[in-house]
Amino acid sequence: MKIEEELSCVSAKKDTVVTVGVFDGVHRGHKHLFDELKREAGRSSNQAVVITFLNHPKSVLRPGFKPRYLTSIDDRVALIRESGIDIVVQATFDLDLSRLPAGDFASMLFRKLKMKQLVVGPDFAMGRNREGDPETLTKLGLAMGFTVHVADRLWDGGEKVVRSTTIRDALAQGEIEIVNRLLGRNFVLTGTVVKGRGMGMQLGFPTANLKPNEDMAIPGNGIYATWAIIGDRRVMAATSVGTRPTFGGGDHVVEAFILDFHGNLYDRQIRLEFIHKLRDEIKYDTVQELQSQVQKDVDETKSVLANTSVTH
Repeated sequence: MKIEEELSCVSAKKDTVVTVGVFDGVHRGHKHLFDELKREAGRSSNQAVVITFLNHPKSVLRPGFKPRYLTSIDDRVALIRESGIDIVVQATFDLDLSRLPAGDFASMLFRKLKMKQLVVGPDFAMGRNREGDPETLTKLGLAMGFTVHVADRLWDGGEKVVRSTTIRDALAQGEIEIVNRLLGRNFVLTGTVVKGRGMGMQLGFPTANLKPNEDMAIPGNGIYATWAIIGDRRVMAATSVGTRPTFGGGDHVVEAFILDFHGNLYDRQIRLEFIHKLRDEIKYDTVQELQSQVQKDVDETKSVLANTSVTH
């Protein structure tokens, strides 16, 4: 069980208050939980610890499950640390851990991390068959010497609970404003620039074709106003996500026309920060019609981004 080795590498200088999860997206709901974690830790001058799983538990429990992450692991860990957490543990969820009774898992955290309190959400469960719900963990804590604090859910305007699943669904629909509101920052997609079919060059709008990691969530098809982060530069970009229906369709691509940028981007990693969906992807009857629309997209991108404050 790999998590035992990973926890053994942690050097807690004090007793700790711990929370456990994937925390994909590190959205407002997660930050709400982290605030509770830090508050509880501060009351007893303990260290706040977040254990984030490197892989999604469902990928172990459900063969064939393909995760669609909202953030890369590097971004996730950086965002958790930026939340003011003392210790971030990157842990592996494997079959051995999935079969571990909740009491043994809790005992491991108690021994390895000097855990004095476990902070969880109301739907939290850990251990074999998700047997370790808040009520069960509270009873285990009484016997072992730790307490359990259950944080309230965070609601978005009283309408929906802020969850990674909700954000992922909104992203698939291209509802970027909802995604960014629930994240508490702008959604970012990172990838390497690869050679494309040269369609953008034919239109007079050469594009950078982005290849994200296969396990990353991608916005629904459409045209977006985005910022392209290239090294230490931040440049406006009109980004298309889709299959290029005017050219007969084909592979699903993410391609960005980066404004006011000249240089070779092949094999370079860039980040696209999505701000606003301009329109749906449409099949045009002629290339000339598409050229005219792309120019309108570029003009609208400039207008949108000129009036958008940087939040990421």
